[in-house]
Amino acid sequence: MFTGIITGVGRIVRAEPLGEGGLHGRRLVIETPPGYLGDVRAGDSIAINGACMTATRFDVEAARFEVDISAESLARTSRLDRPGAVNLEKALRADERLGGHLVSGHVDGIGRVTRLEPTGESWTLQVDVPVALARFLAYKGSITVDGVSLTVNDVRDHDAGCEIRINLIPHTITHTALGTLRAGDPVNLEIDLIARYVERMLTAGVAPGGAAGAGALPTI
Repeated sequence: MFTGIITGVGRIVRAEPLGEGGLHGRRLVIETPPGYLGDVRAGDSIAINGACMTATRFDVEAARFEVDISAESLARTSRLDRPGAVNLEKALRADERLGGHLVSGHVDGIGRVTRLEPTGESWTLQVDVPVALARFLAYKGSITVDGVSLTVNDVRDHDAGCEIRINLIPHTITHTALGTLRAGDPVNLEIDLIARYVERMLTAGVAPGGAAGAGALPTI
């Protein structure tokens, strides 16, 4: 479990194929800030751009660690198959503050940046969201973009989904990799965990066409 509060900005320095063909994943070698791996052990979970991965090998002195990412995970995430800056977050400890919101580290879909521009002292980030995720987004609700817990300031629906607008304060630009994004870039999205369960409760037991099944909640 994570919070969406980034604890370090790293860089994928190598993405090595684990075999030939599309059925094989890649081994990522990730460089971290100095001292970042001091409390990390083999098998620990680290979110990389919002995707929960297992640290398989690490070198504390070189400030680098490795993860093996499957072909399935590569197909459902963005920009984890090539060198570049990435947001890092270690798994949440039970005695730590929940500074962002509950984040599972499971990417629900890929969005696309339509705008990242300065607005006063802050920045405006706009992301186009696919239709499958649009219904989970609401004004002042939470969304995870490349692993960063953010608040939705505006939602505009369209036929293919919706576009959301987010305000990024200077601290977020400085302490995450979001500042490296450009219009057209894909981003990893994870919807709010609570919204996921609300949607399930509202639709469980509802047959196609809207007829309530045995598992449906009673109408009051």
